Amino acid sequence: MSEADVAVWGLGPGEAAPVMAGEGAVLRQVQVPAGTAAARHSHAHEQFLIVTAGAGTLQCAAGEVALVPGTVIRLAAGAWHSAIFRAPTVLIEVNLQT
Repeated sequence: MSEADVAVWGLGPGEAAPVMAGEGAVLRQVQVPAGTAAARHSHAHEQFLIVTAGAGTLQCAAGEVALVPGTVIRLAAGAWHSAIFRAPTVLIEVNLQT
């Protein structure tokens, strides 16, 4: 890995979701279709979510959170969460590795 990595993200038909791995984190752009439901789950790592487009609802220990552009969420390792997406949604996900 170099001291600086640069990527331009834009998904076209058939392209894989953009991912950039660092030394202690993985940054990923996630595009979620409207009507998608993510069942209650957790991760072994800390996770940050940034909503850049779309609409949905996240359930977590903090309660119900509206997923709208500008929403930023931090989930501790092991924190449960679930979500429903009412519109096509774009998330930037940062997964911290241990």
